[in-house]
Amino acid sequence: MAWLEVVTGGMFTTVQDHGRTGHGADGVTESGAADRTAHDAANRLVGNHPDAAALEMTGGGLSVRSIGDTIVAITGARVDVTVNGRLVGDYARVLLRDQDIVSVGAPSEGLRSYLAVRGGIDVPEVLGSRSTDTLSDTGPEPVDTGDRLLVGALADELPGEEQIPPPAPTGDPVELRVRIGPRDDWFTPASVRALLHESWTVTPKLDRVGIRFQGPGPLHRSRHDELPSEGLVAGSIQVPPEGHPVLFLADHPVTGGYPVIAVVTTADLPTAAQLRPGRCVRFVRLI
Repeated sequence: MAWLEVVTGGMFTTVQDHGRTGHGADGVTESGAADRTAHDAANRLVGNHPDAAALEMTGGGLSVRSIGDTIVAITGARVDVTVNGRLVGDYARVLLRDQDIVSVGAPSEGLRSYLAVRGGIDVPEVLGSRSTDTLSDTGPEPVDTGDRLLVGALADELPGEEQIPPPAPTGDPVELRVRIGPRDDWFTPASVRALLHESWTVTPKLDRVGIRFQGPGPLHRSRHDELPSEGLVAGSIQVPPEGHPVLFLADHPVTGGYPVIAVVTTADLPTAAQLRPGRCVRFVRLI
């Protein structure tokens, strides 16, 4: 049976699949891969089921040794990938022989990369998923140096394609499509316009839970009474009392007591998951 030995755990690496659904009443969100598109692309290259568990790396730096022959692929943020120090490609199928070490460098563009191994990462399921939920501390612990990760059996036939084109670079500013509401009426019309027409900068306060933005000024409320806690979804843009918007990602809380001014479309969440500190964002209203 093949497995992976973690030589270097990287900046922050977790196991992620398509997440767990139906547990919001227990305070457990869906979680899963922050960039679902990149996660699924890595699985496709190695012939896995789309929801097979892969390794999600934030900031790169991961090195793993293959015990037994395996096939891997690395997608997501653009990184240098080496096998035993020899440069190979990302967004490509890579054959590893017994004792080969594959290493992932720091991203040159984007934030999160995904390493899929043929068969998937075989850690125990918790509530129907192998994902690490960093907010509720559900699922496996983050990956660390010295860990041994078994390889599962969630694989089909290998596809004919051995490499696929990476996504095109994002613009500057990055555009994220939003639907306004449900609580836009809690803000002044000028603040709603500011959300849509000003540029917002990604601050260093970001993780799998969400991204805090800084703009030309705070968003102002038109109502100041207390909002009862409401359900949240990935993509919600919540505005805390200080007025700087927070975009929730995969490990968002299931409820929140601050008004949600807009929601980023599901299709643009993979783009949001790749935002790095300092990137500028424009929120574009869907008509």
